[in-house]
Amino acid sequence: MGYKIHMHVLAAQDAFFLARRTRKDSPHTTAAYQRDLAGVTALLAETLSRPAEELVVQDLTGANLRHAFGLFADTHARSSVLRAWSTWNQFLTFCVAEDLIAGNPMGAVARPKTPPLVPKPLRGEDTPEQLLTAAAEGARKGRDPWPERDVLVIALGLVAGLRSAEMRTLTLASVVGREGDRRLHVKGKGNRDRSVPIEPPMERIVEAYLASCRRRFPQGRFDRDSALLRDRHGEPIGRGGLEYLVKSCFRWAGLNDRVPTGANLHALRHTFATRLAEDGASASEIMALLGHASLATSQNYIEATARERRAAVASNRTYRALRDM
Repeated sequence: MGYKIHMHVLAAQDAFFLARRTRKDSPHTTAAYQRDLAGVTALLAETLSRPAEELVVQDLTGANLRHAFGLFADTHARSSVLRAWSTWNQFLTFCVAEDLIAGNPMGAVARPKTPPLVPKPLRGEDTPEQLLTAAAEGARKGRDPWPERDVLVIALGLVAGLRSAEMRTLTLASVVGREGDRRLHVKGKGNRDRSVPIEPPMERIVEAYLASCRRRFPQGRFDRDSALLRDRHGEPIGRGGLEYLVKSCFRWAGLNDRVPTGANLHALRHTFATRLAEDGASASEIMALLGHASLATSQNYIEATARERRAAVASNRTYRALRDM
């Protein structure tokens, strides 16, 4: 069999994305794949001392990829290396299927171990309530305070468990159902849509926020396809703007020490899941509400909660007396 070994790597990558179009990947997923392929391709070019445009699929050997991934690992976290490894494995599997190469060389590249999920909820039993209260009272100061939006963003994490990307893809049409029986239609990770019920207090928060939008942007567009969350100019809020908003809410509320390192906005989602587990939700219920791909991921919250409860009981001072008996 003759393999198309002289096909350029960049052309093969274009063919890979063309073949994935029927999968209907989210823009976020496609962008992540593109970054992973481009980042390692640039290091392959550096390794072989040739421009990326001149690389051919014959250059995708185990030795070359090991060297490129070694350079990649020097400047990236384990989770990023793991994601890039997975992206390249899928790309090279495609190359094998298309008779571009004889076999997938990723077996020669060491794959980082998948780190276990360790839930990172906010510390402190009443921290979520303190954060919401501070936001509602306008604790976050800045050039353009907007407490209605701050409260909505925090609530979307704490009572709906939304990820950053999911918040940013919400539109006015995402709030569906009759009054008193509304829910959020969420476009989830991996194109897994889900429906999250919201109670009347959350409905009022959404309504108060929309009213504030109309006051701020009287000439703004408010049709069903309009973005729900907006920046201070009335445009759809970006990833960086959303992260900064949540971080500054923690800071102005004086709760920075209650936030697990590196969590910030995602700590709200973990708090939502942890409280579900504490209140007796099953793994399947947590999976449905958070849009997990695996039941094992949801089960981690239940197991972590059980460990924390045992640790709390063990710290009871009365046990000291029992131990001495």
